[in-house]
Amino acid sequence: MKKLLIPIILAFFSLNAMSQNETEVFPKNLKIENQELQLKGTGTRVKLWMDMYTLGLFVSDIKQDASLVVSNNETAVVRLNIISGLITAEKMDKAIREGFEKSTQGNPEAIQNEIEAFLNVFKQGVEKEDLFQFTYQPEAGTSISKNGEQLANIEGLAFKKALWGIWLGKNPVDKKLKAELFKN
Repeated sequence: MKKLLIPIILAFFSLNAMSQNETEVFPKNLKIENQELQLKGTGTRVKLWMDMYTLGLFVSDIKQDASLVVSNNETAVVRLNIISGLITAEKMDKAIREGFEKSTQGNPEAIQNEIEAFLNVFKQGVEKEDLFQFTYQPEAGTSISKNGEQLANIEGLAFKKALWGIWLGKNPVDKKLKAELFKN
């Protein structure tokens, strides 16, 4: 009986630790300056049957659909939590480039400088448990932080639309992930 009880207790504590971590990374509410944002949803990017990262979407109105979240000139946040040790800066660069290609329907040239500035953040390194936050504010543009440290700010609604479009657009990088973000 003891041999059975110990693994059950350990499993319980590890599940509890994972759910606490998830709550810290994706709280129900997030305050950006004076604005309260609500967690719209979370999802996991799966590639070749492996979990790569989790994504959380924070918006002011959780009733919005994906196209409104992408196109609106309103404060919104995307949090990207790396959960795989297989993700490197080079792989992230390649995946993000492909995402912008899809998001812009093959025409990323108009925001190419902004894309390069965004990708420079990942060149500093990507490791398991890194938390990236992309915060769009109409007057400030998109601020990019890693583990709480702001690394870049990119102006323009066009860039925000393309970045959010990677996960929420008409042709997202992962349709299942998009569905998970909007299942509520």
